[in-house]
Amino acid sequence: MSIFLEALSRHIWELKYRYHQADKIIDHTIEDTWQRVAKAVARAEKPAERLHWQKQFYALLAGFRFLPGGRILAGAGTKHKVTLFNCFVMNIAEDSLAGIFKALQEGAITLQAGGGVGYDFSVLRPRGELVRKTGIASSGPVSFMKIWNTTCGVLLSTGTRRGAMMAVMRCDHPDIEEFITAKADPLELRHFNVSVLVSDAFMQAVKTDAEWNLVFPVIEGEKTTNDVVVQTWNGKANVPCRVYRRVKARELWGRIIKNAYDYAEPGVLFEDTINRMNTLHYCEWIGATNPCGEIPLPAYGACNLGSINLTQFVLDPFTEQARLDWDGIEKCSAVATRFLDNVIDVSLYPLKEQKKQALATRRIGLGLTGLADAFVMLGVRYGSDESLRLASKIMRCISTVTWQTSAELAGEKGSFPLYQQEAYLSGEYVKTLAPEIRASIGKYGMRNSHHNTIAPTGTISLLANNVSSGIEPIFGEAYERYVILPDGEREKFLVTDYVLQLWRKRGGSEKLPPAWVDSRDLLPVDHLNMQSALQPFIDNAISKTINLPGDFPFGGLSDVYTKAYHLGLKGCTIYRPNLITGSVLQCCL
Repeated sequence: MSIFLEALSRHIWELKYRYHQADKIIDHTIEDTWQRVAKAVARAEKPAERLHWQKQFYALLAGFRFLPGGRILAGAGTKHKVTLFNCFVMNIAEDSLAGIFKALQEGAITLQAGGGVGYDFSVLRPRGELVRKTGIASSGPVSFMKIWNTTCGVLLSTGTRRGAMMAVMRCDHPDIEEFITAKADPLELRHFNVSVLVSDAFMQAVKTDAEWNLVFPVIEGEKTTNDVVVQTWNGKANVPCRVYRRVKARELWGRIIKNAYDYAEPGVLFEDTINRMNTLHYCEWIGATNPCGEIPLPAYGACNLGSINLTQFVLDPFTEQARLDWDGIEKCSAVATRFLDNVIDVSLYPLKEQKKQALATRRIGLGLTGLADAFVMLGVRYGSDESLRLASKIMRCISTVTWQTSAELAGEKGSFPLYQQEAYLSGEYVKTLAPEIRASIGKYGMRNSHHNTIAPTGTISLLANNVSSGIEPIFGEAYERYVILPDGEREKFLVTDYVLQLWRKRGGSEKLPPAWVDSRDLLPVDHLNMQSALQPFIDNAISKTINLPGDFPFGGLSDVYTKAYHLGLKGCTIYRPNLITGSVLQCCL
């Protein structure tokens, strides 16, 4: 009997993860894929222990209990020259033509190897600013983003497996208004996600309805005017910045929200929250994220992701005895932590700078998926107080095991090179950890600088028979899903949510399970509350999209991003079907 319950699930395996060498099929079954990956990742262990860990990793993967990032499934154990890391944050080292095109080249190499890329475009001077060497006015950051977009499109047209791109801009950059509306044109920047980097100072200005300076650092050799302020810029204190214009902070905030409502972008990233809670606060500053926002990263940082599929840890589903297999979750979390740590050592890296950064910090991002489906199996309604408490308990469990395992791995294999015990233990996030974890850190050190994240898990959740993705609610009972094929065409599939398939298979007498809740039943605040319930146990970030129906009133959205900030979230994104972006998912019932 096939493990695939959906035609789309098998299609995704064959299209993205099944190993071929030219016309020769290597992975005859999904079990072959799991065995290939397990064997490859176990190579990071001592020779005498490799077979033991290969068996452990295979058991971890079997039955979709653990879903490693798609690049791991596609590349581990193959002869393809690809990276096992899903995404990278790149670096525009300097505001010059040479710096820009070096960054473009590095991005193209990374995309070609299968990694997504994120950039902070704030480092580029605003439109109209004269370039001192030539006397020619700069065309501004958004114009250069179009070159990246074209490059990504060319790579896609050649059949190259490529990742998405993220563009970030500071909320005080002079071109911020152009950036906010950059994707209003349906023909522009289709390969980019865009997010605004929002500071505490800006949110305070929004609160008080104050004026807001749009600034850029004084360029070397530039004659300064009286309109210069000294402020923090991209993590550097006391930077002289020229004030280009002043706007009302509340009006700018309103434009961000209106464009998000109309075109589903930009998202927002909360700069000071990200950096204040960064476990490596003492040696790096973060100004960008990977394309889906779940991993804030420094220049050349990489995300190494995996998710525990909660649907496989529910005992006696749909009954009064339904419960979670907590022991199973703990064991899975421990082995998955080791698995992801090993990936760092067996992966290829498109650039030497990326390898250097990955080995220096050994970041991993272990999270979960299938949360909403698991709730239904347990008889818990998504968005209820009970669901928030249970979500917190689950993520606390995973986080505790991940941190404890990382400390023990440090005792076995050594701490990450940038580890400084006193500075690390003094971090705002690390100070929230349980005393026993902090004691283990003090005893052993720390193998990985960062440990937990929640990724969108879109494709790998579809692979696992369409379980609900990440911490998102169930989208609907049955819906149409469009998949982009290698030739750029879209193919339509009708899919049913995993938990509904299971309910029917077990003879559910009602149309829907009693605890069924889908995205149409929820308000934005329900999404935010769920994200907030898990954020305390996530040292990276959470990819969360607030999906809204097309007829959702704008007035109901106006305070969503503000509430996200006050809840201590690191970012927020909404999605409402619209004429520009359309809809990837369409309900059929």
